[in-house]
Amino acid sequence: MNVNKLCITMLMLAGAAPALAETPQQIQATYSAEASQVIPDFNPSAQRGRDLFVKQWNVSANQPSCTTCHGKDMHAEGKHVVTGKTIAPLSPVVDAERFTSAKKVAKWFKRNCSEVVGRECTAAEKADFIQFAIEGGKV
Repeated sequence: MNVNKLCITMLMLAGAAPALAETPQQIQATYSAEASQVIPDFNPSAQRGRDLFVKQWNVSANQPSCTTCHGKDMHAEGKHVVTGKTIAPLSPVVDAERFTSAKKVAKWFKRNCSEVVGRECTAAEKADFIQFAIEGGKV
């Protein structure tokens, strides 16, 4: 492949990358559609998302709720109680990268729901949580 073709190919791929990014609304819509299979006429609720976020699940002594590490304000940084690592704000308003990769969102829901809730979160819970984050995420 000559240099011109390589440059053109790279430019085309670079231009396509932003198109591959998802929005919080798209990811939430996917979870909402999945929830609708179980709950007819499901509509995501920021209030239910808030309730999930602040609930004291008490599955783990170190991580009884989401707010233990993330704090009560999704616009602020959090701190992991076990590792001490800083956690970027959950709000997509503050961190434009939040909820823009379905793969990452699924990974973090799986890990965090298992550790905090003690089970995998349902599609409805995920949709509600993302709705809460989209609408501001403040308790």
